[in-house]
Amino acid sequence: MNKKESLDNILTIFDKINPNPKTELIYKDEYQLTVAIILSAQCTDQRVNIITKNFFKRFPDFKTLSSATIDEIFELIKSCSYPNNKAKYLKSLADELMDKYNGILPANYEELLTLSGIGPKTAKVILNVLYDAPTIPVDTHVKCVATRLGFANDKDTPLKIEKILLELAPPEYINRIHHWFILHGRYVCTAKSPKCVNCQISKYCDYFIKNFS
Repeated sequence: MNKKESLDNILTIFDKINPNPKTELIYKDEYQLTVAIILSAQCTDQRVNIITKNFFKRFPDFKTLSSATIDEIFELIKSCSYPNNKAKYLKSLADELMDKYNGILPANYEELLTLSGIGPKTAKVILNVLYDAPTIPVDTHVKCVATRLGFANDKDTPLKIEKILLELAPPEYINRIHHWFILHGRYVCTAKSPKCVNCQISKYCDYFIKNFS
């Protein structure tokens, strides 16, 4: 079985188990999603959801966030990782959006990249979640799963891993791969102690075959 067939089988299984995978970040609109994604860098979704509950009450949109000081933002997000940097990013992002886009987040990849706090992965997550764009943002979970399955290796960059998966995956699955791999990495294919015995795709996994066959 070649890699293309293997990935097709894996994604078919994921589709049967969870046909509509979603981000675990809690949000209501593009503003809330963008803030949550920025806060989620090297921080759990559970912690972000706790933080944003009060954050969105205080700052419900980019306009109110733009009027805040960095210190005010910091106080509400200080329990997440790297709160100093994230407070600066959020303040700058809100200011830029108010100045250039009337407080409306652009739906264009290149334009998103010009904004503070939004790099390639964040931009692709925004487009994927909000618009079902055919992107595969690669975070630590996606990289771990892709590597263990045998589609990538530890030295591959996120961009290379995304390119590999885009080339191998059937088009109808592409916009869901990011969520499937994240959820699989979060709850089954965990970094330290993967639950290989309970994994429903183990027969297609290089890691499982090498370690348990």
